[in-house]
Amino acid sequence: MRQLCRFLAAALIVCSSVAADETSDLAAARAVFDQNIAAIRDRNRERYVSLYLHNDKLVRGGPAGFTTGYEEFEKARGPWPDSIEASDIHLTPLQPGLVYGTYRYRVRYGADEHSGISERLFVKTADGWKIAVTGAIDTPPGTPAPPRAIVGATLIDGRGDAPIKNANIIIRDGKIDCAGQCSVPERIDTLDAHGMFITPGLIDAHVHFSQTGWADGRPDALDVRKTHPYEEVEADLKSHPDRFGHTYLCSGVTSVFDVGGYPWTLQLHDRFEHDTSVPHVFAAGPLLSTLDHWLNLPAERQFIHLRDEASAREGVRYLASQGSRAVKVWYIVRPDLTVESNAPAVSAAGDEAHKHKLPLIVHATGLAEAKASLRAGANVLVHSVEDLAVDQEFIDLAKKSGTIVIPTLTVLDGYMRMFRGVVDRKAPDVDDPNHCVDRATLAKVAETASVDPSLVDSTRLAARQQRTERFTKVTRANLKMLVDAGIPIATGTDAGNPLTLHGPSIYAEMEAMQASGMTPMQVIVSSTAIAARAMGLDQQLGAIEKGKDADLVIVSADPSTDVANLRKIRYVIRSGVVRNITDLSALAQ
Repeated sequence: MRQLCRFLAAALIVCSSVAADETSDLAAARAVFDQNIAAIRDRNRERYVSLYLHNDKLVRGGPAGFTTGYEEFEKARGPWPDSIEASDIHLTPLQPGLVYGTYRYRVRYGADEHSGISERLFVKTADGWKIAVTGAIDTPPGTPAPPRAIVGATLIDGRGDAPIKNANIIIRDGKIDCAGQCSVPERIDTLDAHGMFITPGLIDAHVHFSQTGWADGRPDALDVRKTHPYEEVEADLKSHPDRFGHTYLCSGVTSVFDVGGYPWTLQLHDRFEHDTSVPHVFAAGPLLSTLDHWLNLPAERQFIHLRDEASAREGVRYLASQGSRAVKVWYIVRPDLTVESNAPAVSAAGDEAHKHKLPLIVHATGLAEAKASLRAGANVLVHSVEDLAVDQEFIDLAKKSGTIVIPTLTVLDGYMRMFRGVVDRKAPDVDDPNHCVDRATLAKVAETASVDPSLVDSTRLAARQQRTERFTKVTRANLKMLVDAGIPIATGTDAGNPLTLHGPSIYAEMEAMQASGMTPMQVIVSSTAIAARAMGLDQQLGAIEKGKDADLVIVSADPSTDVANLRKIRYVIRSGVVRNITDLSALAQ
């Protein structure tokens, strides 16, 4: 055994010297490798065992060094994985009857996933080719994905160009190396996507990780704090944001913009960026609010009171110091909070934000405050104008500022479904076609049926219903006017609000945009390229072109004819890592 180990160390240095029969040796080693992986996939212990040398003629390497002997190896084998992917296989003949190989692996045990690099030494014996040395070491987060070719799909680039049939996409180091009519390099793993359709990863440009998707995250709407103390809800959100991250990726969303929440949301980018099982996350942090809202924690605020111009500049400077990616203003208008009285503070916030090279995002749902926001230099308006039809002055101001509008057409529907579920004692349906929503969230939605109905004021419910109906009518008409006027539209759901669930809510939002008169291709562009621009990341994300992140969605039907087909996910690719919908759903659970 020691002689074999010494030989292996020397052979790895002089592996350029190969025997004449290397082709047959490589074929034999590859066959053993394929059988090894197939035995794992099939959970075939007998076949798996037969491929290894036994007794003291097996070496197993790992982070703590190497061990010899088959018995210890078999004891340490552990449970069979639920799935295994072996890619980027390299085989090198060392001398006749001896081949060294490496490959990248990704294995999943339930919702626990590991990825790394494994080694094999294949030896020709009297009983055929066997594995004499094996080892596996998990790679650290951020390790580039192996190169991959996606072949044969119809490519929808995210910019609105005509789809390209039978296209190839070459991925290297997590980036797109070539897209379109590309030749496939030799010795690169391929994914056969013939008959499928590939788009950029979807982007939800308006989410809130500080909200749960149910009442417990918004006790100002439905107060369930007796059973779900708000401080405990927020502590849980801070500890486990990855559950929503898994749900987003499973739903085809590879990037999100958190545009308002507690200060810990500003850390989500660094926390998530090198984890390819969750999306890219960028955050604005606490909101500057014209209303001194009470929904805060004793030692943390998600709303910074926008009292005057001085407080506006102070708030922006704080956000800039904390790494905010944007400044979000919550422009609430009431009889005691008029548009005119707060306009100077909003304008000051915009001026200070631009001094710090931060975009200004404004929540403005009335035509008057929306115009005031545009005059203040709003780069992005979130929510539609819901009280009146947009007019030419609004359009002219938006064009002058280059403002992007995120309409959030469906968020009020979630509130109404929750309230109705409480009153009717019936759990609302969950629109989750790919089984991406985590069990804890599903349990909360089901709990709607047992909430005390007295918590929902019937008079207020009727008023909410009237507002929702008016909102739907006005905002959809306004969206069509804005699109026809050439105002850029980005997709955002306001996820985290009650029953606007993180992840799959993007489907209803895109379908509502299409129902408002946008073409399917326009909706796709809004959900990719324009959404990336709204985040200030259009040089990195949002289109299938050379140099951009390899964030992609592969579906089984054509979304350029109906965006509902984006529900039919087969694969999601994040930074070059390819996962099928089965694995994505399992990770989300």
